[in-house]
Amino acid sequence: MTASRPSRMTGFDVHDHRHELKQLRDSGATSLWENRGGVVCPVCDRAFERLFVTHRAGTTVPENDGARFCLLRDDDAVQLFRH
Repeated sequence: MTASRPSRMTGFDVHDHRHELKQLRDSGATSLWENRGGVVCPVCDRAFERLFVTHRAGTTVPENDGARFCLLRDDDAVQLFRH
């Protein structure tokens, strides 16, 4: 019998990590944060460099590493479209 690992994907509250994150931009509907405290990703348990937060249903993220992508959230899923 193998032990199952508990799911960490219960949400991520920026305010719980405010002292470890530096806000780089805030437009009201979106914000960008830099991880200065080694906060780990709730999905993969690895430290992340930047965190992008959106309250919109659809968002275009500008080209950063050679590929622009768009996110679309609905009731069932978040979809990532890489261009």
